[in-house]
Amino acid sequence: MNEKSKAKKLGFGFMRLPLIDESDQKAIDMPQLEKMVDMFFERGFTYCDTAWMYHDFSSEDAVGRAVVDRHPRESFTIATKMPDMMLTSSDEAEKIFETQKKKLHTDYFDYYLVHDMNYINHEKAVKYGVMDFVRKKRETGEVRCLGFSFHDTPELLDEYLTKYPFFEFVQLQINYLDWESEGIRSRQCYEVCVKHGKKVIVMEPVKGGTLADPPEKVKEMMKKMHPDWSPASWAIRFAASLDNVAIVLSGMSTLAQLDENTSYMKEFEPLNEEENALLLEAAEIIRQTIAIPCTGCRYCVEASTCPKNILIPNYFALFNTKKLFTKSWAIEDEYYSNFVKQGYGAASECISCKKCESVCPQHIHIHEWMPKVKEVFE
Repeated sequence: MNEKSKAKKLGFGFMRLPLIDESDQKAIDMPQLEKMVDMFFERGFTYCDTAWMYHDFSSEDAVGRAVVDRHPRESFTIATKMPDMMLTSSDEAEKIFETQKKKLHTDYFDYYLVHDMNYINHEKAVKYGVMDFVRKKRETGEVRCLGFSFHDTPELLDEYLTKYPFFEFVQLQINYLDWESEGIRSRQCYEVCVKHGKKVIVMEPVKGGTLADPPEKVKEMMKKMHPDWSPASWAIRFAASLDNVAIVLSGMSTLAQLDENTSYMKEFEPLNEEENALLLEAAEIIRQTIAIPCTGCRYCVEASTCPKNILIPNYFALFNTKKLFTKSWAIEDEYYSNFVKQGYGAASECISCKKCESVCPQHIHIHEWMPKVKEVFE
């Protein structure tokens, strides 16, 4: 990883920037953003993360204006991404890369990622030569450190890191709620990166802001142990405490958010055993408020043979998390879609044979839940 980012683990994610008009993602409040950038750098942080499509394709421009034009190039690091999911021909990658350099006012990227390399996007990246393209950019020095972001299974991640050992880091969704999730499997993905000796950049440590407002019981537990720690800070601290994590991204939208995050991350100390135990208990409390009481034992997929090959516990975990936070769209939608694209049965394919129910220790009426999962994800 780049030397400039080793000292501080907090990264500035330029995907939830302050807006003048909340209905217009391009209406970025540049004066406020400039103040946020200045405070971020003054407190010793350096990592700035953006992407081609963030803020309706205007985030990279904002980074160019607020960061690159106003600060010495050697004083910060920039990460952006190749939007492989949007490619339609093999010559587009070069055009996009050159446009990104112009938008960001730089002739090199400290970090460059293949964006969201899941099962289906990987096929497109291979089809249009993205792997060879980004590797050559690493060799020419236009990219200093090469990685990819990932929302899929640990098995697939292991396959990619084995096949493409030249990638130097992986960007993963990690937070204390997803750590043991059967749907997202953050811990297992993290462990794959450790196995391959790859550093991890963390995205969604506060799960899109939802862990900033957990159930009251969780808030009380947190406040009792550390009265001055906010729920969001607990979430960021959890991710930053992992040994193999180099950077934890936070999509900060206000100067106040940036002030808080940089204040406690300036002299960051990892969570101790008692603090980590509290968060694991908090995750369990949150799960108890959810709809389907699935424990993820996987008897339904391992001790029985689903004729439609439906990933029941994975789908239930995704359903529970999405219903808990009541978003019209969430990253859970993408995970569900990835599973189906890989050949697993969709919830709508359930034929109510009840083989799974015969081995379920929780006695869940699985065939009654499948239409509800279908309604949410299909």
